[in-house]
Amino acid sequence: MDLSFNEADEQFRAEFREWLAANLPMEWRERGFWRRQGEAGFEMRRQWEADKAKAGFAGIQWPKEYGGRGGTPAQRAIYDEEMVRHRAPLTVNSLGLTFLAPTVMVIGTDEQKRDIIKPLLHNEVIWCQGFSEPNAGSDLASLQCRAELDGDEYVINGQKIWTSNAMHASKMFGLFRTSTEDKKHRGITMLLVDLRNPDGSFAPGVDIRPLKQMSGASDFGEVFFTDVRVPRSNIIGKEGGGWDVAMLLLSFERGASALPQYAAFRREVDDIVELAKTVGRDSDALLRQKIASSVVELECLRYHSLSVLTQVEQGKELGASSSMTKLQWSETHQDIGELFTDVAGLAHQVSGDGLDVTDLQQSFLWSRSETIWGGSSQIQRNIVSELVLGLPR
Repeated sequence: MDLSFNEADEQFRAEFREWLAANLPMEWRERGFWRRQGEAGFEMRRQWEADKAKAGFAGIQWPKEYGGRGGTPAQRAIYDEEMVRHRAPLTVNSLGLTFLAPTVMVIGTDEQKRDIIKPLLHNEVIWCQGFSEPNAGSDLASLQCRAELDGDEYVINGQKIWTSNAMHASKMFGLFRTSTEDKKHRGITMLLVDLRNPDGSFAPGVDIRPLKQMSGASDFGEVFFTDVRVPRSNIIGKEGGGWDVAMLLLSFERGASALPQYAAFRREVDDIVELAKTVGRDSDALLRQKIASSVVELECLRYHSLSVLTQVEQGKELGASSSMTKLQWSETHQDIGELFTDVAGLAHQVSGDGLDVTDLQQSFLWSRSETIWGGSSQIQRNIVSELVLGLPR
């Protein structure tokens, strides 16, 4: 395992830090800044990311022919790490950048590559992902939202739910049932769907409604389709081969290192330590022990992440072992959330006495979902036990 970065990677780090210092306003790095901006914050982030792309700091690992930097996996990890360390704003187009664009690079048509990749990289088009349905979550192959062929168009009827970024997206890449097969994984097709008109209104037959979370945010939406027409040319991959496309698409996330998560969680622990000092609990022996346990967990995550990054740099396929990464970072974050509640006491539910812990509170609430989405911990343990450890089913 390589615990260091080479000279070229460190030069990239220095260059990116210099750009961030010159282009990321100091007030943007303050805790709670983006929460105070409300909806206006989305357009601020969108423009900032577009400027970052023009400066050559987007699509770090993408080939240069697609507007990327042609960098290494290590440089991508450094980019993610520095974004977290500088408290840079979260991307507004994460699903398109992480999933759709790499998939189109591999199996898209020339027209799809031309029309999708560059506008996505520069945030000219915001994408969401239409996978989950009310009765198809962890068992995604049970999806029932139908797309029936009518001449050269598909007609879509049904619903998608828990759609991240639905309230801002103008387009969706989603899975739809285009035929009935004996095996439920067959007969599914990935289609690109226009959700909005150029003026921002919903496209004909589309209705998007926000889903309010317990944190008060509405990061998800539910999308309803009524006779929505989509050109047949909007297929990604092959008709009826959507399941295979989805597995390719998801592989671009599961092969990633967890170094950015480590950096974000380490910052949270540092904030919790400062909170303990503020409320006068920094000398509590039990809390100090719990803080130490979180730091140990975090360092284990860091070394695991470096091991993953080393394997990726060597061109090795992670396969099912990537489930261990998901398990480790998601459960580590939940433990840090529990540490926050121990330190904050009742303030973790309702802030008072001038104590503002909203950012830590929202992170704690969000962490509860992290062992569910992207494959629940139970599913990940089954994968590890069967495909990594070779245990019987």
